Amino acid sequence: MKRLGLALFAGALCVIAARPVMAQGTLRYGVSAGVLMPMGDYNTADKMGFVGGAGATYWLAGQPIGIRGDLSYSQTSHDASTGLNGHTKILGGMASVVYALMPASAPARLMVTGGVGYFNTKESVTSTSASKVGFGVGAAVAFKLGTGSTRLVVGSRYTSVSTATKLNFVPITVGLTFGK
Repeated sequence: MKRLGLALFAGALCVIAARPVMAQGTLRYGVSAGVLMPMGDYNTADKMGFVGGAGATYWLAGQPIGIRGDLSYSQTSHDASTGLNGHTKILGGMASVVYALMPASAPARLMVTGGVGYFNTKESVTSTSASKVGFGVGAAVAFKLGTGSTRLVVGSRYTSVSTATKLNFVPITVGLTFGK
């Protein structure tokens, strides 16, 4: 309980301290959905699944650098050839640094990202659940839609979560972002 209180206090301080800085930059937020491709050992037990999520990026004023936060949920099914019927669920959040290779005014904007997150994985056959730190690196392309601020974003990120059996996966998503 002490840790939760300390985390809430630290979060409140960050919000208060960030208010003057936020007035100078821009905030974009959005949703995405796509497929999750298991890699390595995870690929031997599970087949391709789905992923959905939401996130926001705060772009520093006049800079091609942003700070991004994502929440995602994914599920894969066990490969029937393994003799197991069930699924693996992953719920997680990731904080990342984003670097845009093109200006915001470009019709298409290529971005690279890298970050750290916290993921809860649950496997249905053994009811095993674990919460662990994960790391991810990826890239995305954001296409302007019309004259407004809406963008179509296609992206992917290699993610590795250090559970008892390392979970490595690549989500490939399509989403929409809004904001300045």
